Amino acid sequence: MGIALFAGFGWLSLLCIVAGIVLVIIEMLQPGIGAPGIIGALLLIAGVILYAQNPLQALIMVMVILAILGAALVLILYSASKGRLYRRIVLHDSIEDDTEFSAVEDLNYFVGSEGRALTVLRPSGTADFNGVKLDVVSEGEYIPKDSIIVITKVERNRIVVRRKNSD
Repeated sequence: MGIALFAGFGWLSLLCIVAGIVLVIIEMLQPGIGAPGIIGALLLIAGVILYAQNPLQALIMVMVILAILGAALVLILYSASKGRLYRRIVLHDSIEDDTEFSAVEDLNYFVGSEGRALTVLRPSGTADFNGVKLDVVSEGEYIPKDSIIVITKVERNRIVVRRKNSD
């Protein structure tokens, strides 16, 4: 006689199996830490152990449970690719083609501005332009700290400067 018949736990094993299947399906729908999946797997194991009278019956139960979970996974994957779940997890809004985005701020309005070198420029360093600190590059020359400099051109995020008194 199996443990289920001896202890009279037929209803408990059925409850464990149903709850285990539900928790594993919840884990399939909302993957994350894995707590529902782990608890569900433990409940499934407990349900099989409580109900099975022999190893063959346990094996058959495990195969049926795997078939049920496999069918649930197929339905969930189908829903995630084309069904209701797809509409919930995929963003359908799009950005208009005429909208332009740039990861680099347009700094061309700084061209011609005078500032002061906060560090030695050999050839790169930091400069202050009316309270705005910018990373700058000289035209190849060494420029000492505290020199007055002028921005000559801006190439994307590269700000090129020259010393003012070297006109």
